[in-house]
Amino acid sequence: MMKAVQYANKGEDLKLVEVPIPKPGKDQVRIKIVACGICHSDTFGKYGIPGITYPRTPGHEVGGVIDQLGEGVTGFKVGDKVGVGWFGGHCGHCKACREDDWVCCTEGKVCGIHYDGGFAEYMVAPLDALARIPDNLPFEQAGPLMCAGITVFNSIRHQHIKVGSVVCILGIGGLGHLAIQFARRMGYEVVAHSSGADKEKLARDLGAHHYIDGSQPDAIQKLTAFSPKMIVATTPHAKTIESVIPTLAVGGKLLVLAAAQEPLSVSCLQLIGKKQSIGGWPSGDSRDSEETMRFAQINDVTPMIETFPLEKAPEALAKALNNKVRFRSVLVMKH
Repeated sequence: MMKAVQYANKGEDLKLVEVPIPKPGKDQVRIKIVACGICHSDTFGKYGIPGITYPRTPGHEVGGVIDQLGEGVTGFKVGDKVGVGWFGGHCGHCKACREDDWVCCTEGKVCGIHYDGGFAEYMVAPLDALARIPDNLPFEQAGPLMCAGITVFNSIRHQHIKVGSVVCILGIGGLGHLAIQFARRMGYEVVAHSSGADKEKLARDLGAHHYIDGSQPDAIQKLTAFSPKMIVATTPHAKTIESVIPTLAVGGKLLVLAAAQEPLSVSCLQLIGKKQSIGGWPSGDSRDSEETMRFAQINDVTPMIETFPLEKAPEALAKALNNKVRFRSVLVMKH
């Protein structure tokens, strides 16, 4: 038997339970979990999402060691250090998969939603969802890098913004604190934009060259003076995102990574006149996770985390939802 934290049914809170240790099927491995990060979307199990069944163990920031192989497994062995992020598997035959865009697979699986995730001592995962964790990267850091980390790293590197350009990171939180680090290491001139003078030291310590206090009346004027080639929106507040769009340079891009609940209002004439664009990005697949972790390791990009034992998963999730942790909660297992 093993410990796991589950949603027993839709609408219920997380509960600690004891369940049988799972066995891997064909083309699957069993992972002995060492650490699992916590994300806001781990609440999907409570509120429901298409494709989920109950009971369900959430968690898609998994770091651990393979301890059992299923039938037909090649390329991995017992003892390998692996992780699983949001991407939990792809079909291989839909249009997106045939175009090598696995994360947009129409039949794609999400770890912790379509099968049990990392809020447990063991889990089973399909081969295509596995990402190799670098030898010297701690499990506690690997998990957040495969969610918040991959989201910012993989999205920024695909926007074709010239190195040396001014990039604004809007918001300093779970996504933003990593976006500042990645953008700086990628060679951009980084402007951090957040509310409050108290965040300036943190922003600069993370690597920002400049800081703008968004609560001040001259904030937009200051950002306009920088004329950013790209704004990476990591805040979920639509009005804040809308307010900075006019500061973009000619040909500038607004990259939306946070899921704001309200729709964005934008001037079409402005976009046309300055050749600007707005886009989003859905993290990445297991290959992108590996590249994110390798880049982070060799360039000293480090998630800021607070650790909790598995038994305190409900408390750790609550702290994350209430922005009471800087900046990622991580469960650490005691086997």
